[in-house]
Amino acid sequence: MKNKVTLDMQSIQGTMLLPLWGRAAYSRKFPEILNDELAIEIVNKLNFDFSSIEKHSNKFICLGYLVRARKIENKISEFIQKYPKATIVNIGSGLDTSFSRMDNGKIRWYNLDMPDAIEFRQTLIPDSDRNICIPKSFFDLSWLDDIIFNKEDGILFFAGGVFYYFDDELIQPVFTAMAKRFPGGEIYFDAESKGAVAISNRMVKKTGNHGAMMNFYVNSSKKIENWSPDILSAKCERFFSGISRSKKWGIQLRIQSSMLDRLKMMKFVHVKFRS
Repeated sequence: MKNKVTLDMQSIQGTMLLPLWGRAAYSRKFPEILNDELAIEIVNKLNFDFSSIEKHSNKFICLGYLVRARKIENKISEFIQKYPKATIVNIGSGLDTSFSRMDNGKIRWYNLDMPDAIEFRQTLIPDSDRNICIPKSFFDLSWLDDIIFNKEDGILFFAGGVFYYFDDELIQPVFTAMAKRFPGGEIYFDAESKGAVAISNRMVKKTGNHGAMMNFYVNSSKKIENWSPDILSAKCERFFSGISRSKKWGIQLRIQSSMLDRLKMMKFVHVKFRS
């Protein structure tokens, strides 16, 4: 990746920068959590001055990007140990680089995102035979037809930082369609509690941004289970569970992450579809 790629900050491309930069920068600080070498390579390739992002970055949020990627990849790793030829679908893929670390030479991987996001992604992370982009909205159910699915090989969907900004009324029909189309499949995603969403929205409003309000929250996994008779189960787990809180984090980050887990403000939700 020697040639610089110019970034159009007036497009959706700009929204893909912060998690990319967060993973790259914090991989250097906490490689024991996740070492995202491809994110570092992409950041170095982009013709963009990241100093403003670095100056105003929130340490907890950037650490959260790294932990979120680690948790998702742990789940993927568990799944492909059981299903070595699994289909993996990355919902709202952005500039996610998980395939580079998860590929076992057998899995089939799809990256689903809006057309302009996919167009930009492909300038930096080209498709391959088993790592394919789908330039469609999650809410355009035609993407279901683009997935090659063999039930015996298993299918896992995941989404990191995607569903927060949408209403239940938009998300539920897609989950219902997925559960019916992909029996035995699973989906793993992050969410906040209702109280955490309210706090997040107050913080966003203070920045003067009134167009990025969060709507989706999960207080109880029963909410998801009740969405469709084709959903077998839904379980919540604490966001930082299984992650060692290193002294390198500093006392503030360790306390903050522990408190959020105890109050169940941030979490992952693991949904299984009926076979």
